[in-house]
Amino acid sequence: MKKIKICVVGVGRWGLNHVKTLLSMNISVGCIDKDSSKLNNVYELDPSIKSFSTIEESFEHNFSGYILATPASTHTELAKTLISNHKPVLIEKPLALSLQESKQIKSYVDKFAGKVIVGHLLLFHPAINKIKTMIDNGKIGKIQYIYSNRLNLGKVRKEENVFWSFAPHDISVFQYLSSSFPSKTFSIGGDFLQKKIHDTTITYLKYPNNIQGHIYVSWLHPFKEHRLVVIGTKGTLHFEDSIDKKPIQFYEKQITKNDDISTLKNKKPININYEQGMPLKNELKYFIDVINGKKVKKANIDEGIDVVKILETASMSLSEL
Repeated sequence: MKKIKICVVGVGRWGLNHVKTLLSMNISVGCIDKDSSKLNNVYELDPSIKSFSTIEESFEHNFSGYILATPASTHTELAKTLISNHKPVLIEKPLALSLQESKQIKSYVDKFAGKVIVGHLLLFHPAINKIKTMIDNGKIGKIQYIYSNRLNLGKVRKEENVFWSFAPHDISVFQYLSSSFPSKTFSIGGDFLQKKIHDTTITYLKYPNNIQGHIYVSWLHPFKEHRLVVIGTKGTLHFEDSIDKKPIQFYEKQITKNDDISTLKNKKPININYEQGMPLKNELKYFIDVINGKKVKKANIDEGIDVVKILETASMSLSEL
């Protein structure tokens, strides 16, 4: 098996995380960025890393695959260049900033038999995978309601609002856990810092089989919270990703009847053990497997398009307020 070499396009904060993680996995890394100050941050990690100012310059070095960690507004044209040159690509979320652009990327995947995965990181989180297994095994019964809060202070963006920046994580998880597509979606929110760029949104989703949910995102929140709650007919699963030990808690539902009135109570929560691991490292291992010939299943181009479709549909209601 030939040595894997991966080139990271865009080495801002998240691109640099990719570089650090790849180096920790003993993967040869290259970098592309027009900003020399960002490349200097890369050289501090490893002075021998090859760097380029354009994708075309990198082609003669035969990188095995590329990671697009540039702003989402640049994804479409960069992805088309890489796919048409038969390069496997991990495209950070969201896939693009419109359904039309997402379908353009898909057309190139179809035309050139491209290998593309979308960086829906939480699909590679061991806790999310454990929750999915518990749901599929009937631990909480039929899903009734899912909600997630993704709250933080900053980083405020100019090219996309908080919904497009934060919510792709949660939408991809909702899709994964429900195994379906919402029949109804709408959002409300507020733009306080920049006109028409929302800083906080609440999104309602209704799925088949009467599964309902909401996603609350904000970059104006005074403290960090990454919470997921899945409520079922037999119990509830709760996961908080922003604290150190990151436990999954299971609340068994207890129903008592008195004079035809049903009372719902949760028993004392039970902590659920799951295999620990870095989601980013898991995602990159999966990408390397795809480079080596594994078929793309999880986080594929169609799942990425579904997330953009939901984002776009919900955004229409935001623009109407």
